[in-house]
Parts: sequence; C-alpha cells; structure tokens
Amino acid sequence: MSDTITNIHPYSLEITPPANPGGVYQWLIRKNGKLVQRSDRSQPTEAKARENGMSQIEKLLSGVGDR
Repeated sequence: MSDTITNIHPYSLEITPPANPGGVYQWLIRKNGKLVQRSDRSQPTEAKARENGMSQIEKLLSGVGDR
C-alpha cells in the first residue's frame, strides 16, 4: 500500500497507512519536499489522519504555526 499525498502549495500532506492490519495512520507535512512536521499522535483511520493533518496545514498557512 502506498502513501496518500495531498498538495496544498507549498505544503504537502502525506498519510502513511498502518504497517500491520489494525494498525494506526500517521501524517507528515512537507514544505517544498522538506519535512516540517509529523503527527505526534496515531490516528485510528485515514480520514482522521487527513483531518488532523489538514488542520495543522491550515495553522501553518495562517501563520499560527510558523517557526
């Protein structure tokens, strides 16, 4: 199974599926291909992982999460 990637320029959201059946999903946020943030909590479903990751990208785009 491959990762699911959503592009929100200049960010991309990568959802990583569980390695084992019944496992958990993780997300990664990249800016221009470089890792800037990863999930600190495991998500039970792909939809939850996507929702949580998009929420973080919205914060980054609004300047709330700027580093």
